[in-house]
Amino acid sequence: MKLLSLLLLGLVAGTVRAQTTAAVVPSSTLKAYALRLKPGADLRQQLTAFVAAHHLEAVAVLTCVGSLAEVSLRLANQENATHYRGHFEIVSLVGTLSAAAGGHLHLAVADSTGRTLGGHLLDGCRIYTTAEIVLGALPELQFGRETDPTFGYKELVVKKAPPRRVKKP
Repeated sequence: MKLLSLLLLGLVAGTVRAQTTAAVVPSSTLKAYALRLKPGADLRQQLTAFVAAHHLEAVAVLTCVGSLAEVSLRLANQENATHYRGHFEIVSLVGTLSAAAGGHLHLAVADSTGRTLGGHLLDGCRIYTTAEIVLGALPELQFGRETDPTFGYKELVVKKAPPRRVKKP
């Protein structure tokens, strides 16, 4: 019984600790955009251009399937890009985008043997056959980036978006 009590106490203490490390952020409705990128398009550049053209300040990648002929990633704990050529299936694309603050996107791809590669999505990922993407815009939020003193990287900051001006007729 003592062991069970200690385990439960540990779970409760862990829960409290986890809650104090996460920031409370406002919620938002979601507006979905479905895109199809054609052969030769640069995946990151097209996503960035779409978000900028539509003045979207808080976007999350909801899903993506497709294929790439060229892959450019920044692998974990590496400073420079690593490039691959071949035929790759996109098995995951996740992250956030903002017209003003840029993006933070991770890509995972599988080659013809099933070997999987993943890292930070960089310019230079060229579509092979298609990329079918659904983006979720969060109109009541604004994504920003601020340097986190722990590691020195610019990390996501979520704020409530300023009220939109209503145009008078």
